[in-house]
Amino acid sequence: MSGTRTEAHERPATPTRTERRRCDMNQVVVNDEDQYSLWPLDRRLPAGWRAEGFTGSEQECLSHIDEVWTDMRPRTARLGEDGTA
Repeated sequence: MSGTRTEAHERPATPTRTERRRCDMNQVVVNDEDQYSLWPLDRRLPAGWRAEGFTGSEQECLSHIDEVWTDMRPRTARLGEDGTA
């Protein structure tokens, strides 16, 4: 089969610097129990979690969580029997 060219398998595109930086970015998330965590910015949030509004590097997000999550008890444990905190 002279003259026939076999195409090489295409490799996935190498992420750009911006895409790599976005992959390294995290967001602070919180659940209905007011428990905080961080989650990769480029990933879909798991059920039961919502974005808190802060994004940054892993360390920046952890520092933010340290500042805002001052009572580690779940929300239901903090509520009194009458439903007030």
